[in-house]
Amino acid sequence: MHIAIVEDDPDQSEVLSFWLNEAGHEATAFTTGAALIDSLGKRYFDLYVVDWILPDMLGDEVIRQIRARIGWDTPVLVATVRNREEEIVAGLGAGADDYLSKPVKQMEFIARIEALARRLKPRMQAVLQIGSYEFDSEQQRVRINGNAVEFTQKEFDLAWYLFSNPGKLFSRFHLLDKIWGVSADVDTRTVDTHISRLRRKLALNGSNGWKLESVYGYGYRMEALSPAPAA
Repeated sequence: MHIAIVEDDPDQSEVLSFWLNEAGHEATAFTTGAALIDSLGKRYFDLYVVDWILPDMLGDEVIRQIRARIGWDTPVLVATVRNREEEIVAGLGAGADDYLSKPVKQMEFIARIEALARRLKPRMQAVLQIGSYEFDSEQQRVRINGNAVEFTQKEFDLAWYLFSNPGKLFSRFHLLDKIWGVSADVDTRTVDTHISRLRRKLALNGSNGWKLESVYGYGYRMEALSPAPAA
């Protein structure tokens, strides 16, 4: 997973990042709430770790911004030296999924991260059928009105993700991180190229009830132009 950490103590931030990397995750650290908030919608993260006391704001404001801009599907773990019941309730009330008292212990930290990922990340279904389109994840097969379409792995992954999130606007950076990963040696032009292929191969011009729209200078959104038939 790609995990964002907002923590103003550089030593603590370095330790948490090291633990996550050891556990096979990718960590990106921010030192202020404003820096993390500025990244929302520009970079994709699977999970957020938020310190409750930051130099520019409290963690509850950071969490509210995450929920307002990203939604409720992405887990948020609060790390705090404050462990009074009312403060814990405030964090959970702002939209946190779990909390961890400082000093943070390595095994507990990683266990809570992995528990959140298991609980909140839905399992990918085998077949996604929406309107005229059918995606089979086990056979990596795509059909339109029963007719097979040849797809590469990344084309399939991108199409599945967009069709699984109709109406949602995603930035190019979000799609790049989600489909190719943060360590991939590609840039946002790769996203544009794959979007162009999807439009052509899937006829995403509205003729089959769906249109893959561009939002200038930002990214893409899959739009239903008419109610899709039941699967």
